[in-house]
Amino acid sequence: MSIPFGETGGLVRGCLDLICGRFPLFVFGAPVGDLLPVFHFHDEPREALEPKLRYLADNGYRTVTADAIASFVRGDRALDPRSVALCFDDAWASVWTDAGPLLEAYGLTAIVYAIPGRITEALACRPAGAAGPPTGSPFMTWPELRSLHAAGVIDVQSHTQTHAKIFTAKAVDDFVEPGYDATPRLARPMIESDPLRFVTPEDLGAPLYEQRSRMSDAPRMLHTEEPHDACVRYVAAEGGPAFFQRANWRERLGSIAEGAARGMSPESEDAQVRAIEDELDRSRSELNARLGAATVNHVCLPWGVSGVKTAAALTRLRFATAIANRMAGVHAVRRGDDPHWLKRLPNRYIQRLPGRGRRWWFLAPPAARATVGER
Repeated sequence: MSIPFGETGGLVRGCLDLICGRFPLFVFGAPVGDLLPVFHFHDEPREALEPKLRYLADNGYRTVTADAIASFVRGDRALDPRSVALCFDDAWASVWTDAGPLLEAYGLTAIVYAIPGRITEALACRPAGAAGPPTGSPFMTWPELRSLHAAGVIDVQSHTQTHAKIFTAKAVDDFVEPGYDATPRLARPMIESDPLRFVTPEDLGAPLYEQRSRMSDAPRMLHTEEPHDACVRYVAAEGGPAFFQRANWRERLGSIAEGAARGMSPESEDAQVRAIEDELDRSRSELNARLGAATVNHVCLPWGVSGVKTAAALTRLRFATAIANRMAGVHAVRRGDDPHWLKRLPNRYIQRLPGRGRRWWFLAPPAARATVGER
């Protein structure tokens, strides 16, 4: 099974989005019109974030919550013409140490799409505004999430329970090699769901298969842990990182993985639907319980990937909105949009909004223009 083009990003996808007119016209110097611009961030460093927040504050922009977006889409609510939404995906620790204090200083708020399965408990919050990289968990802790939520600085919503990639094919694609630590943490695939276990850089030699989002329409291939553990044990016994200097290391690992992986089969459709619903419902329930709230009813789907089964689950579970991407539509929110297929722009386009100090698209560095469609 090949990964559908609609689930990919990169330069080709960006160029196609540009040619098809998927970028709102304000990116190219026009007014915003009747759109609601929605921008997304991840682990944004303070030096990159502050100029964007200052631009919004200096030009009178106001930030809105996920509930306000839903009301706007339904046509129940008119928003201030200079309304925008700022979305921080994953709830990285930098939201607590850097983004939170800056949002408060500039009188702005943000929507934080958090992943309960990745959040840890702590006795206290880290020092807000601390210089340098945060220590401990790379994500916000529960006390930090509760603190910013209670202060009204962030509107906490769901980013699914685990933000998991799953294996969707039998054939080995690759193996974990030295340097796998460069693979983003949230792009490392899930090995097992109970207990939750992901591939790590320490799993040298582990087989890797085609990977897609848990929220895609692809069923999970039910690999046992045996091929993974057999390959990892073999590499450890054969010298660890030094093993990969041998000319035939792929053949050796391929033989072990193939021998240990006979009889694999995909999950049933019922099991797939239950897993998708569990990712959505558990995340919402845990976030509301941990926050002592009932306000979590919106979700951002990891990598913007959705499918027929996820769209149906969102309707059954009565989620108010979902951030997801597909080939049709503009990268902004409009009245009448399908609430389960809302779209956003990267935060680098904030300074393309009308205002003093506006950056014009034709003055952007070539590299920025080339990656206009990056998600």
